[in-house]
Amino acid sequence: MVLKNLIKARKGHAEPLSDDAQLVGSALLPGFESLPTVVLVLDKRTLRVAFANPSAEAMLDLSRRQLTQMAWPDLFANGDELVSTIASIAEHRFHATHLDATLERPGREPLHVHVIVGFLESAPDYVLLELFEIERHLKSDREERIHDLTTVNKHLIRNLAHEIKNPLGGIRGAAQLLEFELGTLNRDDLREYTQVIIKESDRLQTLVDRLLEPHRHPHIVGDVNIHEVCERVRALILAEFPRGLTIERDYDVSVPDLRGDKEQLIQALLNIMRNAAQALRERISQGDARIEIRTRVARKVTIAKRLCKLALDLHITDNGPGIPEDIRDRIFYPLVSGREDGTGLGLTLAQNFVQQHDGLIEVDSRPGHTEFQILLPLDY
Repeated sequence: MVLKNLIKARKGHAEPLSDDAQLVGSALLPGFESLPTVVLVLDKRTLRVAFANPSAEAMLDLSRRQLTQMAWPDLFANGDELVSTIASIAEHRFHATHLDATLERPGREPLHVHVIVGFLESAPDYVLLELFEIERHLKSDREERIHDLTTVNKHLIRNLAHEIKNPLGGIRGAAQLLEFELGTLNRDDLREYTQVIIKESDRLQTLVDRLLEPHRHPHIVGDVNIHEVCERVRALILAEFPRGLTIERDYDVSVPDLRGDKEQLIQALLNIMRNAAQALRERISQGDARIEIRTRVARKVTIAKRLCKLALDLHITDNGPGIPEDIRDRIFYPLVSGREDGTGLGLTLAQNFVQQHDGLIEVDSRPGHTEFQILLPLDY
């Protein structure tokens, strides 16, 4: 087997590889086929791909046949650097090296990868490339950190809310008794103070109830059409902001139903879009405020360390001023808000509801563009 020779070549003993790249491409060693890392064999003279394992096909969104027909450096933004690296290895300057590259994929966002280029002593016409997706590692670490912080915050909030709720009921009850006594003493001039206590107690009670909202109701699971959820939320937002705001839809009708709690998903999307609309007040007054809802099917994505063959990829984008930089990394924390009149609970609840569906919510924000991405598994 030719690829068996490749492995031996890395150890320094093997028969030379055939010059026929098709032979390399057809010799599919099971070990390379099942590797999660991207493995490629290049002809160092033409820089065409002689072999690509399934991980490479998945990451590059190209079939093995397509890859063997392409000039590999054309896929990289810094292709010249890769070519010079391969040339250096071909001249026996070193046996292996590594570099970071930006892979340009037509019609899709660039892919940042770490490339290891290896020289095959017994196969001088070929080089071995291994690619590691940088963003995937960063995303995995970020997901784990978010999950841990959310778990800690959830327990802290629940305990704190209960601790606040108990004395709050006593304060409100005492204020009501005091108000009654003041009435019997004809001291109506003092009753406004008891009213302040009662009203503020009610306000705090509402805040505590919202903190406890994710834990109050059972998670009711059923088949959910995500576009029905989006349309419901769109109607609610347009009813609240009837002028100056356009909500565009870009739906993928092939998205299948997902298993989830419809009311929770409506609330999660409503919180995100209401936040966006409130941030767009200035543009709404100018008449050019825009929110876009986009749905797609994502394949082979990792959510919370679980590989999902199929997932819903939902994006909510607005053209507002962006999230203030000082709170950008903390917007999902409770009581963190970019508005003076905000409670800082909307996005916290949205994150909790998404996580209850084993999903992930992330945000990318800059002036003029804020984009929330929600990933939900479809392959239960």
